[in-house]
Amino acid sequence: MTNTAHIALRDVSVTFPVLSFHDRSLRSRFVSAVTLRRKPAASHIITALNEVSLDIRAGDRLAIIGANGAGKTTLLRVLAGIYHPTAGRIDVSGRCLSLFDLQAGFDEEATGYENIMRRGLVIGARRAEIDARRAEIAEFTELGDRLDLPLRTYSSGMMLRLIFAVATAVEGEIVLLDEWIGVGDQQFRRKARQRLDEIVARAGILVLASHDIELIQSTCNRAILLEQGRIIAAGATDTILAQYLAGSGARKA
Repeated sequence: MTNTAHIALRDVSVTFPVLSFHDRSLRSRFVSAVTLRRKPAASHIITALNEVSLDIRAGDRLAIIGANGAGKTTLLRVLAGIYHPTAGRIDVSGRCLSLFDLQAGFDEEATGYENIMRRGLVIGARRAEIDARRAEIAEFTELGDRLDLPLRTYSSGMMLRLIFAVATAVEGEIVLLDEWIGVGDQQFRRKARQRLDEIVARAGILVLASHDIELIQSTCNRAILLEQGRIIAAGATDTILAQYLAGSGARKA
């Protein structure tokens, strides 16, 4: 399964138009409506990714490194198909498992069991696939009869258990992670870490965005360094980390 995984980006850019505060204000909208003025809304463009080209093949464990705002999460969302490039092209071969934005698709008024189905469909699983793994997901959460109750009755710890169990129930040839996931009490964290390690080991490709240097060194064999939406360096993990840390020290000084 894993030897066919492949991701190719060619000159991918992602931009977002942002309205100015004045044009987003309620008063400005009211005046425009009353006076029937149709002045175009002023905006400026945020470039989140700028002509990114990248080739990721089976066996790659790629770290995305960069300061806050460099474009790491945007790149992950492009790889997951959540954002579409404004320019350029992306080709993905293999099923993606996106382990970020984990609360998307959950409904506080629905029961735990109902949310297993809802979230499963959001991450791209088929209904029959979720039904087949429903008992396994329930057992992993250790929530028992609480799964028959609405999510609004859950503690934050219970919610995290359910979110993690559903998110990792369906495996992918490509695993996308925004920081490593740690959930629940110490015993459950050990169990969660073991499951995550197994998923990553079986995946063809791992793409990890993280600030955790030790995690990157122990997990990834390749790295890219992002700055203002551009890849400014790519190569072996230790080489790119050294460049990033040297740059971080210069910026702090």
